[in-house]
Amino acid sequence: MLELVLVSTLNGVLYGMLLFLMASGLTLIFSMLGVLNFAHAGFYMLGAFFGFQISRFAGFWVGLVAAPVLVGGLGALVERYGLRNVHRHGHVPELLFTFGLAYVVEEVVQIVWGKLPVDYRVPGLLDGPAFTIFATNYPAYKVFMLCAALAIFAALLVALTRTRVGLVIQAALTHPEMVAMLGHNVQRVFMLVFGLGCGLAAMAGVIAGPSLVTQSNMAGLLGPILFVVVVVGGLGSLPGAFIASLLIGLIQTFAVAIDLSLGDAMGRLGVETVPSAGVLRDIWTVTVAQVAPVLPYLLLVLVLIVRPTGLLGTRDT
Repeated sequence: MLELVLVSTLNGVLYGMLLFLMASGLTLIFSMLGVLNFAHAGFYMLGAFFGFQISRFAGFWVGLVAAPVLVGGLGALVERYGLRNVHRHGHVPELLFTFGLAYVVEEVVQIVWGKLPVDYRVPGLLDGPAFTIFATNYPAYKVFMLCAALAIFAALLVALTRTRVGLVIQAALTHPEMVAMLGHNVQRVFMLVFGLGCGLAAMAGVIAGPSLVTQSNMAGLLGPILFVVVVVGGLGSLPGAFIASLLIGLIQTFAVAIDLSLGDAMGRLGVETVPSAGVLRDIWTVTVAQVAPVLPYLLLVLVLIVRPTGLLGTRDT
């Protein structure tokens, strides 16, 4: 039992940190531009495929640095020559623009790399166990993923709250006219922030690619849960996204690990009666692991009912 708790906690924190790597960029973009970027998971997928392609010629570590820079630059171009022109027409055209962009990215990935998974491998330096919990060898690459996510969170928090660049970014959010009068190019700040957010998503893709399956539908698999994280944490709140990521990661991981049905639970309590009706019988045998994918969305509904702004958000969702 103790082994199950420890391993599930580690896996839950790891999955939560992966979600945070993606959600941090989306949160940063929303806090600056007020744009919910539906193509954000597409930039995550581009990061994974760019990292894979670069690793074939220069190794994983070069791809880890180069892929986020390339995708971040691509994101900056999208903001400069696409989103900026749409922005003046309101939020609905912005959402439609990013929604269409998500499909374009997916189609381009399928054209270039195909629909089958690619062979994106863990670097040899981290291809082995980091430590052993009871009889379970915990992979070194998962420890690297966890440490990288924590380091990025700390760096973002320090950069936004303790540096001059962070102060300019926060000031441009609330008082763009005043920032412009002080000599700062607000439009360039917006472009760089959008590029940084896309680069963070790409970083998540490069790091997660060797551990998860790198394929053309990976954006669709993580895209919906990403918006759950952002809304539950509070739109525009980086600490809120961090807490929500951990919470959702732990909930889903423990739900899969428990794999206990209502009938099993009642049997352990001494209740052996099985409902005879079809629907009730089905509910009696459904396991927690089977409903695990639904749990984050139930959490989203509950949070919106109790606190519509999210856990740490200040804007209405």
